[in-house]
Amino acid sequence: MTRKYPLILAGILTSLTLSGCSDDKDDVAVTPPPPPVVPEPEPEPKPELVVFAPEGALEARIRRTEFGVPHITADNLESLAFGSGYAQATDHLCLLADGFIKANSERSKYFGPHKRIDYATGLPLVEDNQNLINDFGHLALGVRASAEAKFDALPDRSRAMLNGFAQGYNLYLTDLASGAIETPNLPCAGQPWVKPVEGVDLLTYLFSIAHLPGSANFFDLIFFANPGDGNEYLPVPVTPMTAATTAQYQDLTARAQRQAAQLTTPVLNERDLGSNGWGLGADVTENGKGIVLGNPHFPHTGQLRFWQSHLTIPDQMDVMGGSLVGMPGAINIGFNEHLAWTHTFSTAEHFVLYQLALAEGDRMTYLLDGEPMPITATPHQIEVNVGGGQTMVLEKTLYTTAKGPMVEAPPQAAPFTWNDNVAFFVQDANTANVDVLEHWLSMNLATDLESFQQAFRDYDGVIFNNTMYADAEGNAFYIDDSTVPHLSETAKVALTSDRVLITLKEQAGFTILPGYDSTYGFDGAVPYEEAPKLLRSDFVQNSNNSFWSTNPAAPIEGISPLYGPERGEQSLRTRMALTLMSDARGDDDKFNRDEVEAALLNNRAYLAELVLDDLLSQCEAQGTTPVVVNESLSVNVAPACAALAQWNGAQNLDSVAGALLREFGYQFNSGLLSVPFDYTDPMNTPNTLVTDGRALVALAVASENLTRNGFALDATLGSLQFVEKSLPDGSASGARFPWSGANNFEGGFNVFSYSASGGDDTLLPQHAYAPAIDVVTGAPMRSRLSTEGYHVRYGSSWMMVVGFEDDGPVARGLLSYSESNNPLSPHWNDQTRYYSENTALRPLRFTEDAIAEALLSDQTIRHQQ
Repeated sequence: MTRKYPLILAGILTSLTLSGCSDDKDDVAVTPPPPPVVPEPEPEPKPELVVFAPEGALEARIRRTEFGVPHITADNLESLAFGSGYAQATDHLCLLADGFIKANSERSKYFGPHKRIDYATGLPLVEDNQNLINDFGHLALGVRASAEAKFDALPDRSRAMLNGFAQGYNLYLTDLASGAIETPNLPCAGQPWVKPVEGVDLLTYLFSIAHLPGSANFFDLIFFANPGDGNEYLPVPVTPMTAATTAQYQDLTARAQRQAAQLTTPVLNERDLGSNGWGLGADVTENGKGIVLGNPHFPHTGQLRFWQSHLTIPDQMDVMGGSLVGMPGAINIGFNEHLAWTHTFSTAEHFVLYQLALAEGDRMTYLLDGEPMPITATPHQIEVNVGGGQTMVLEKTLYTTAKGPMVEAPPQAAPFTWNDNVAFFVQDANTANVDVLEHWLSMNLATDLESFQQAFRDYDGVIFNNTMYADAEGNAFYIDDSTVPHLSETAKVALTSDRVLITLKEQAGFTILPGYDSTYGFDGAVPYEEAPKLLRSDFVQNSNNSFWSTNPAAPIEGISPLYGPERGEQSLRTRMALTLMSDARGDDDKFNRDEVEAALLNNRAYLAELVLDDLLSQCEAQGTTPVVVNESLSVNVAPACAALAQWNGAQNLDSVAGALLREFGYQFNSGLLSVPFDYTDPMNTPNTLVTDGRALVALAVASENLTRNGFALDATLGSLQFVEKSLPDGSASGARFPWSGANNFEGGFNVFSYSASGGDDTLLPQHAYAPAIDVVTGAPMRSRLSTEGYHVRYGSSWMMVVGFEDDGPVARGLLSYSESNNPLSPHWNDQTRYYSENTALRPLRFTEDAIAEALLSDQTIRHQQ
């Protein structure tokens, strides 16, 4: 703007000079000055976000389009959450209700001490004391107490979302009870544990979810922690006992004593949470604008289930995507008009286990920098249902330090037990994490890279996630700002140099630090400035390896060791992802949205691309000579080799020998590759199949596992891999959907797996089929193949590909297990069927015109607080 007038003056002077050179005054042509440059008007500032419903009058409009997707509109944040609570309760009442009682330490009160209940008989399916252990575990972590203490001091936005969601959930219960809506055919409807909630109940639930990657793994060890050598960990009855309560108490204590002798170190991420995420920038997209691929691999049932929605406050917020059930009025993985983002499960650690030095002769006092500190013993009570309308109240002492609960080391970990010298406690960086709602809401409201990054500067609420981002300007951004303990430089150096600490971590699978020296302690999370992050114009990606390999052209190094390894070997899935990033582009060497979707759903298997040709060559040399597995097992692998030769390059429904390739993958490890890993070439190493016969032994075991369990070696994958949901009583629905998709062990990208529980944290029953048996171990097969095939329980869930055009985002997505958990809903299996028949995404209806084209229902709900 400062050059406008000099340029005009220069034009006038030039015209005068030229005209002065003419000899014919009649021919003089005076060039008029260019019109003045009028500055573009400044855009109207956005009106300030209205947080609370005026005068407490909640109102939300819920429109549903095909597949039951709710588009929720309100004039303020509290009403938007109100609509979200009502819509989520419509689709997932039982999941929500169970989550609330779990977090509030009330499972034993309603269901007794054991976890799995058969709704048809009311009897426990597994007598494991897990309800008891979880109830006391949540008390030890103080999730309810923290929620009550912190609720009133929360930011207005968070309180509005929590209270609004609770009112929407409660309105659904009221409408259900009054007959205003048809009672769903679910066993939880009308049950005493399905009851109205308050905002503090929802905050308690969110606090419990925040502990999942950390201290919740230690519930068993927290329950059995005690300073003595006897049974002081056992809860004791505090109410008069009857014959029924006495029998139940004797039973649970006998089981607890047996469990105490069988404790093991927790396996972190036992649910195998994973995901793929891409953020593509201007250099690798056809139109120079960003594209995001979102592909979280999560349980298909339970409280880590995604739910799709579209949330709008006119002129303020317009965001679409998937959220975990219970997220009150915010999107976890999604997009708005300007940007899109996705998450993957981080390799980072979110807690530290500390070893304490006890004061001499005193197991309830530890020394910190030589000063005595107390271990606090606090009695807690829970109510336990013993059946027949009877309950008993049990009291148990829980032991805590100022930083976290005490834990009992497993018997096999001796001498590291709570004895006269040492004890342990766990400190979780996500304890009472009040940033969760503020962080995701700020991401939802972001309009550009700077405001998106600002959400991470301001908050530490992403819990356990990497984040991949791209926008309409063509920026691609990665950050792991999951909540990680902020250790001192001394502690970080020790973790990479102290042989004792390194060995302890290798043995335990997580970090153990000295708790007697404050140098090793922490009081908060790693700040934004120290978190691993990368801004690119080509791409960022993550498939659950560490931050280091976000983009091989720019490895991220010098980060706290709690975030994961640097220069480490990459998983087959990460290598598949990087291969796709390179060769799934079009002829122009750039991506469009269709090519990204094709990459997401390609179902290639990196293991096959790495070794199959060599394996088949070894097969040819072996011929029909049996391969010796062990003294009692020799296998002719010629039929297996003939079947594998027919495999078509991807794990699709029609892929002959897809199951055989999978089982070979479960027998495979990188020790079967002769060229070792080289961190300077992480995408291509290790490689080259060994030629010493071990690969054929792996194939022999894989083929024998299939044939002895009744499956043909040349069966198509679609004849073995299927989705079949459970009915409310836990029986099989009978509706089986053939399922395409690969597996981590064969190096797939779009992956699924088959755990009997599927990572389900609810009490809602599931059916399961008898496991197939491994011919070598005699135990259930590692792949979790059942006698019916591969029963999918986990994997690609909320999938989306979002790209930007001049007029806004264009998106396709799919919720693989469908929107509703109600078998009577038309949206219980509709997206499931769609995936089975198409292996494709569907359009996401973000504009008003697109919504109008597919409108199924239009409802306005109101409530006066």
